[in-house]
Amino acid sequence: MEAEGGGTAAAVRIMSVLTAGCRYLVDALAGDPEVLQADAETYYEKLLKQSSSAPDVFCILGGEKVKIEDSCVCFVPLYRNSPTCKMLLLTDPQDKETVLALYVNQRWWPVEDVVKTADPSRDGLISVQTFGERIVLFVLNYIIFGMPEENSANGVFFLPHSATECAKILWRNGEAVAFYSVKMKGSLCDGTTSQCYLLPVLDTIFVQRKYRRGGLGMKMLHDFCQSFKAEDALGISCPISAAMYQVCQKFLQTYPEEQKRLWEVEAPGDWSQRVNIWLKIQMEASLSGKGGQVSCVKNTQTGKYRQSDANQDMEYIPDVEKEAGSATGGKMKIKNGIGSSKDSKLRVLNNRTRWKQESTMQRIQKRS
Repeated sequence: MEAEGGGTAAAVRIMSVLTAGCRYLVDALAGDPEVLQADAETYYEKLLKQSSSAPDVFCILGGEKVKIEDSCVCFVPLYRNSPTCKMLLLTDPQDKETVLALYVNQRWWPVEDVVKTADPSRDGLISVQTFGERIVLFVLNYIIFGMPEENSANGVFFLPHSATECAKILWRNGEAVAFYSVKMKGSLCDGTTSQCYLLPVLDTIFVQRKYRRGGLGMKMLHDFCQSFKAEDALGISCPISAAMYQVCQKFLQTYPEEQKRLWEVEAPGDWSQRVNIWLKIQMEASLSGKGGQVSCVKNTQTGKYRQSDANQDMEYIPDVEKEAGSATGGKMKIKNGIGSSKDSKLRVLNNRTRWKQESTMQRIQKRS
């Protein structure tokens, strides 16, 4: 996965920002991340010693002022695999699960400003490369998705991405509106095993609520496939939500040449851990008689569910490799889905060989 425009585009972005002036974090941030964290730790220590009679205040949208007190701030890991790299967050005193701002570069940045840019050249799908873009990815995945948009009392917890996660952010009209991340072929499945992914796997994909139903999920799925043209098989992390299955169905109908390439996979993705997505869509439609409405979203190995309300058009596949139970790690919640009993029947396909799946798909295509 490469940034659109590569290094030249990055240089153009820097020059345009210098000309226009730095208004937002992703445009202004420069310097050593370790120095920036040391600044945050120094600020936090001063905050602990600060008199409660004269606290600093932070102004939120609407003009309301929030007192910056030690009870409302906390450090959370920026990366899954690097607990020493942390972000200082300001939470709402009335709702500690709502993040109001991040402390970076000796100032507080409102969450809504962190995902914005004043750089006109930052447009479309761009690979995450800079430290500032890592922070934007963190906010989209860990805060915007995890807290305000999908909060639920019955949800599960998700950690941030790793420090080396391959991801692209979709920028539109000066705002980061969506992202997707990929587990690269040959990368380790997790830190506790020597197993590596056997194919590129689309692991997480998210579109902000106000930008959904605009084809952005399709756009990112197409970009994922185009980024790995030489691969015979591409994976999407299992289990897939019902809404994401609808995106896949529309995508595979639009690009039938991809029907044999896309598989729902469990790590590391050998043939016993793959189900062809187009085949599964056709079989589910045949079993349910609902014209292709897919509802099987349960992971039979972990027993966990993902959101299956297709009307919400989630366009999100959360990474469920680990759970975050730390009280200081923030509450990242999504709604539980309702599993289909038919899913266990379809799961037997995991133990079939590749040629059997392909021959079945060919018979379905001939009938249709």
